[in-house]
Amino acid sequence: MLCAFLWTPCCQLPVGPVRTELSTNLFKGTMKLHAVFSTLFVCFSVHCSSSPADKPGCFRINGCKCILKDGSGVINLDSLGDADGFLVRLRPVPAENLLSDAEILLSLSPCQHFSQPVEPTGGDCTSVAACLTVRYQRLSGHNSHYINYGRHEGNEFHYNHTLKMLSVTYFVHRSQPMTVAHYHCNPNQSVSTIREQSLSPKGPLHIWVESPCACPNACAMGDLGLGTIFLIILFLSAAAYFIIGSVLLSPATKGKRR
Repeated sequence: MLCAFLWTPCCQLPVGPVRTELSTNLFKGTMKLHAVFSTLFVCFSVHCSSSPADKPGCFRINGCKCILKDGSGVINLDSLGDADGFLVRLRPVPAENLLSDAEILLSLSPCQHFSQPVEPTGGDCTSVAACLTVRYQRLSGHNSHYINYGRHEGNEFHYNHTLKMLSVTYFVHRSQPMTVAHYHCNPNQSVSTIREQSLSPKGPLHIWVESPCACPNACAMGDLGLGTIFLIILFLSAAAYFIIGSVLLSPATKGKRR
C-alpha cells in the first residue's frame, strides 16, 4: 500500500501482464480515494476556519427548513404551526383605507400547504402558504374574497446573525413578494407569539414572530448539524476506502499464490 501512495520508480512493480494491470487498477483506485479525501479535507478546513461573519445567511433545504451557513445548526419551522400546520388562522390584520364594513384576515402556514374556498368572482387560495380573506359584512351574512399571498415553492430564507432573526419571503410570482415572515429566536419563550403585523397597499405583508423554535436546532430533535453530517461522510468514505482496497488487493494476493 505504501507504493500506491509513493508512486516512484523504486516502488514500481515489475512489468508483466498481470502486475501491469494490477498496478493500473491500484493507481486508479488510489487516485479516486485521494480525490475523495482531498475534497473532505478542503470542506473540513473551510468549515473549521470560517467564522460566522464570513458565512452569513441560511441555505434553503425545503420550504420550511434551512441550515445556517456557519454550521451552527438547522432552523426548522415545522414546530411553529398548530395541529393543522397554521401559525395564524383568520387573524385580523390592520390595514389602511379599509371600508367600515370590511375586515382582512390572515392565515399562514409555515410548512404545510392549505386551501381556502375559491370564490367564482374572487381570488384563488389553493395549496398556498399564506392567504388573505377580505370579509364584507352584509345584511344576509358576509361575503368573503380570498387572495393568494404566497406559496412555499421558491420561498427565500435570509438570516440575520446580529438580530438572530430568520426572514422568509413567500412569492405569488417570482418577482412579486407578497408575504415576509420574520421569525425571531427567543429562547426565553415557551410558545410562539405574534408580535406585530403590517399590511400596506404598496408592499408585502410583514409579520413578526417571537419563538423558541426560530433558534438553531430547537424544537426539532431529528435535525443534523454540519459536524454530524461531516462525521457521517467521513465514516462512509473510510468504509469505502477499505472496501475498495480489499477488492484491489484480491488480484495481487491471487497473483502471488500463482
